[in-house]
Amino acid sequence: MSQPHRDKAPVAVIGGSGFIGSNLADSLLSDGEPVLVIDNFSRPGVEQNLEWLQRRHGSHLSMQTVDIRDRSTLASTLAPARAIFHLAAQTAVTTSLLDPAEDLDINLKGTFNVLEAARQASTPVVFASTNKVYGSLPQVAVREVNDRYEPADDAIRANGVDETIGLDFCTPYGCSKGAADQYVLDYAKSYGLPTAVLRMSCIYGPRQFGTEDQGWVAHFLLSALSGRPITIYGDGKQVRDILHVSDAVAAYRGVLARIEDLKGQAFNLGGGPHNAVSLRALLSEIATVTGRDVVLRHDLERTGDQPFFVANTRKIEAALGWRAHVTWREGVCELASWLLRHRLQSRSETARYVA
Repeated sequence: MSQPHRDKAPVAVIGGSGFIGSNLADSLLSDGEPVLVIDNFSRPGVEQNLEWLQRRHGSHLSMQTVDIRDRSTLASTLAPARAIFHLAAQTAVTTSLLDPAEDLDINLKGTFNVLEAARQASTPVVFASTNKVYGSLPQVAVREVNDRYEPADDAIRANGVDETIGLDFCTPYGCSKGAADQYVLDYAKSYGLPTAVLRMSCIYGPRQFGTEDQGWVAHFLLSALSGRPITIYGDGKQVRDILHVSDAVAAYRGVLARIEDLKGQAFNLGGGPHNAVSLRALLSEIATVTGRDVVLRHDLERTGDQPFFVANTRKIEAALGWRAHVTWREGVCELASWLLRHRLQSRSETARYVA
């Protein structure tokens, strides 16, 4: 941290052309922070997010096409950065089950490469983890209440699942992200590197390329808007706390701003109890917002699925004074409007983004 002019160095956003990454980069750039986007552009469509950033911010934005599995190139690319947000990942449970070797290479070995590069320059790292590190939560007994599952435990029902619940990796994705999560925390313990972990619940909002496997709120909306059926795995009573990307970005930036005080800690990041919604309730709201009938198909519950996950966010709220501002109904309505303007302007675009 003692290098000259380090305060003028860029903030690196790895995965910066993705959904959360592009929103985070835009927020930083809008406040005059130089940003280095690092991406390998493996996710279809994300190059449009980079083009959007370039149109908005011009020379304040720099970009390098790098795969986090390329250790030497990554290290040299990250060397000038004053801080690192690491959001690049293989993000789908289903894909991890089909190709666990690639999932391991990207999520664990790639994160190790980021940490080693950061260690050489003592660069802070804020890492995007997942609630999947808690497994399917068999210890959280649930009961069916109308259209949803809810915990039998009064405290969890009121406040959500906190960081003390215990790690229980399930599926190759859960293992790779969970192991990476622990490596990030250990580099603070073993090397004093300023690192922190955000274990995210379901993030949604503009610039999201929703698919069935990842970004499911956008996927539900895109499918409803284009008249395509939505497959529900299980009975649809699963409950999630959904968080608007603007609130997620505020949390990421808040953690970096206090990284020296918060290093070595993991925080749950989600919408919390006030933004908890069952899949059935969300689909009903989507039908109302879009004015269209939602066509549903049903299939078996998927491996590692959690009947209930709502993040207890009191730890991050206490650390940062952060809270979720966008209610889930407001956010879903806003996203539907954005998708109509930017993703469904023609039948060809509908086919491209929803197929």
